[in-house]
Amino acid sequence: YDEILFYHEGGVDVGDVDAKAERMQLSTGEMPTLATVTAKLLGKVPDAKKENLASFVVSMYQFYKDLHFAYLEINPLVMLEDNTVVPLDMAAKLDETASFLCAQRWGEVDWPPPFGRAAYPEEALIREMDGKTGASLKLTILNDRGRVWTMVAGGGASVVYADTVADYGWGHELANYGEYSGAPSTEETFVYAKTLLSLMMKYKHPEGKFLIIGGGIANFTDVAATFTGLIQALQHYASDIKEHKIQIWIRRAGPNYVEGLRKVKAASDKLGLGLKVYGPETHITAVIPMALGLMQALPEPDLSAACGPPVRKLIPNAGSKPSTQKPAPPATKHTIVTATPETTSIVYGMQNRAVQGMLDFDYMCKRKKPSVEAMIFPFSGNHYVKFYWGTEEI
Repeated sequence: YDEILFYHEGGVDVGDVDAKAERMQLSTGEMPTLATVTAKLLGKVPDAKKENLASFVVSMYQFYKDLHFAYLEINPLVMLEDNTVVPLDMAAKLDETASFLCAQRWGEVDWPPPFGRAAYPEEALIREMDGKTGASLKLTILNDRGRVWTMVAGGGASVVYADTVADYGWGHELANYGEYSGAPSTEETFVYAKTLLSLMMKYKHPEGKFLIIGGGIANFTDVAATFTGLIQALQHYASDIKEHKIQIWIRRAGPNYVEGLRKVKAASDKLGLGLKVYGPETHITAVIPMALGLMQALPEPDLSAACGPPVRKLIPNAGSKPSTQKPAPPATKHTIVTATPETTSIVYGMQNRAVQGMLDFDYMCKRKKPSVEAMIFPFSGNHYVKFYWGTEEI
């Protein structure tokens, strides 16, 4: 329920308003009327002022609900000789979770840091970067002396990783919460990773620390490009990483993930950091218990194989029938693609930029239909992706 408190006197010497004030409780969804406000709250107000004051209280409560306030206090509230109501001072708290409903009506709001503490300079840096880029960059420090740090791609994945750390009994050592997603550039990933590593270096722990770099299967973020920024940060702090006994475990997938994992593994071998890297053949959170020593580490994947979907063993089924699919035709010596204005292609992977470039070229060449027939992405269900054909969406 909501509660409206009213006291007919105000100012700095008003005393304990909670003990003195008249009160009116309202059930969820209930709206006060002029009559109920007058009867329950304005008993000590002169009769000539009751009507306007009751109207103000009802309107103020509607305003309070519409803009999702959690608390609203006016002291003092002044009524002039013509019964005009003038609030002289106000204190309020907004429900931040209603931002998706009221952000435009609230305007620019400078939210205080969570947990009642001052913001870290590193948090302010990432927040400033987030405001200047189309990517999503978030960082909240939970325990700057913690041993478990995460650098997770994707808002949903970041929650899953934090919950998993807590589920394994390491919540008290979870140092941060955050995410980087939305195809951040190499430079943005470098700054984000460097910021995390600098925070890890503030306090040394005799048993070392863990940096878990993870995420689901990216839709359009180029894993190789972001890992280039990560590698730059690892090179910058290589000696400190060894000194602080920081173990780094990586699980990542998405466009160009094999190239990205190859690059970061090669950099690790060169710098002597001992990184463990895994792709989509490993469960999204499996690196967490492996990093924390709660389960035996799985063998790392063979990164020399060509890029493709992860290979998993099929589950045997006693009632399965033999396949009726015809075998592929034998290979021929013909290696030249004979393209015509009617030739179309199928693109493997979510290569949105490449496809849009092909469509733009097709349109400029006055093709009657796009040269791309479909895109294959084996990590999700069937869905449609919008592109531009000239000025029209297709």
